[in-house]
Amino acid sequence: MTRDLDGRTALVTGAASGIGEAIARLFAEAGARVLAVDKDPVPANLGTAAQLQIDVSAVEAAQRIADCALAKLGGLDILVNNAGVCLPGTAETQSDESWELTMAVNVTAPFRITRACLPLLKRSSQPRIINIGSLMSDFGGPGLCAYGTSKHAIAGLTKAMAADLGPFGITANFIQPGAIRSAITRPFLEDAEFRRYWEEKAPLGRIGDPEDVAEAALFLASEGARFVSGAGIRVCGGAMARF
Repeated sequence: MTRDLDGRTALVTGAASGIGEAIARLFAEAGARVLAVDKDPVPANLGTAAQLQIDVSAVEAAQRIADCALAKLGGLDILVNNAGVCLPGTAETQSDESWELTMAVNVTAPFRITRACLPLLKRSSQPRIINIGSLMSDFGGPGLCAYGTSKHAIAGLTKAMAADLGPFGITANFIQPGAIRSAITRPFLEDAEFRRYWEEKAPLGRIGDPEDVAEAALFLASEGARFVSGAGIRVCGGAMARF
């Protein structure tokens, strides 16, 4: 699968670090021309065809991103909605501001970007939408009220996309990472008890790497996943296979 995406175009949000960076890099290595999008500067060594620095939660961002994909890539085959935030808070302590920002970045932005990119995806012969969710769409975790809610929403949004867009040949799937080393999880993984819990919960006995998620995204983007749609793929080392 090293050149599985030859000749195809891809857009990856949140591509400056972590999972998004790993996906953008792997897709480029697999032969795709990639537009890397992030509010922070994207590393110059990703091998991507183009970069766009923009806050995906901005009202005008979705159309600017779609326009950039057309201008820089000439079209779009694969859309990866990865950009996200994780702002701790319980149902009692989560502030309106942190709730609204979480929903704006994690839910509204993927919806808007997908909507803006649909004219491009409909022209593709192998159109793919890949949303990055979380294991949190399967359960509720303490202290992550807004984040958990947003990832439940991504699961529902993706299934709705699969149902609505299947007639156009567009597949829509979501990936459910477990504990993965990234900028979002770094503060949590610095807690030895938290890290040990997830290492022991996963039968494979380790914390995941962004590249583990990128490999799942590569499969969903490939011709081999042409009949996979509306599905959530867990990338968690088997953490959900046991209590």
